[in-house]
Amino acid sequence: MLKPLTAVRLAPLPGVAHGFFTRLGGVSRGVYASLNCGPGSRDDPAAVVANRARVRTQLGAQALLSAHQVHSATALVVTSAWPDDKRPRADALITATPGLAVSALTADCAPVLLADAKARVVAAAHAGWRGALAGILEATVAAMEGLGAKRETIDAAVGPTIGPAAYEVGCEFQDAFLARDPCSGGFFSLPAAGSRPHFNLPAYVVDRLRRIGVAITAEPMPCTFAQEDVLFSYRRSSRHNDDDYGRQISAIVLT
Repeated sequence: MLKPLTAVRLAPLPGVAHGFFTRLGGVSRGVYASLNCGPGSRDDPAAVVANRARVRTQLGAQALLSAHQVHSATALVVTSAWPDDKRPRADALITATPGLAVSALTADCAPVLLADAKARVVAAAHAGWRGALAGILEATVAAMEGLGAKRETIDAAVGPTIGPAAYEVGCEFQDAFLARDPCSGGFFSLPAAGSRPHFNLPAYVVDRLRRIGVAITAEPMPCTFAQEDVLFSYRRSSRHNDDDYGRQISAIVLT
């Protein structure tokens, strides 16, 4: 049985199952070991299918859906399943259909799971810095409201993400970011004199949700870069000059 991380805010919700799954408990090998759930990776497709089946079974879902993520602000309402090779281009999936698990695939970006248990609407969003800045979280909440949810009754949680200690960025990144979102200055830091800025992506995602009135607690989650035995990380794989990298999955379903 898989042992996903869970959020204190989401775990008690009636009729909702969720999990921030790690890289542990799957069948993939090599750089993908072992629970790689990314259809877009160059892993053995059969292994990815087997891994995703384990996640679906763990959640008690009838289907497990992922999008072709493109760091956009596109949030898609879904009512039925599609084959993995027919994934729509989007960065958030929203549903009010029981048994249909929606997910986000990540390897440093922030996976965000949201639920309005009263309205029976759930969502999964992939929020890298581009998507968060472009408004993927706001688009996700708006789509949930279109299905009857209310932002004041939505609960949300952010899963494992690259942490600020590992997320070094350039000064030009900081300048461009502040030009588009002047409220974001507090999420940049300089660990030492003369160092490059570091960015706190998970805290920024939490702040974006709070700005629009969504209830979210900044729960402690591991840093993807630092936890090599437990989590995939694009940036760490790049440092190792790996040819590719695995993706962990975060998913939520109405039961």
